[in-house]
Amino acid sequence: MIYRAVLVCDGVPKDAGSEVAIDIAKEFAEHRKWHANLTCAWDGSRLTLAAENDHDPKGLALLDEFSDCLSAYMTGRSDGDLKVKSIDEVSDPV
Repeated sequence: MIYRAVLVCDGVPKDAGSEVAIDIAKEFAEHRKWHANLTCAWDGSRLTLAAENDHDPKGLALLDEFSDCLSAYMTGRSDGDLKVKSIDEVSDPV
């Protein structure tokens, strides 16, 4: 089974959100390849991270990794308020 998790982070400073979203997407693409179809977006007030994997039915591992990235890329700033917004089961590729 493949799980698609959508996580959100509120409380990111407005002047950092856009750059942090780019940095986190790059981090996952280069170093955390066990998550597929990953996107990280800033909408002006919140970061949203979405990804698929076959090992995290509650999104907690992804949440932990998202938190690690926020700590790394927002040095000296609050990590914000993280939560799992949704988890969906996605059909396995044929």
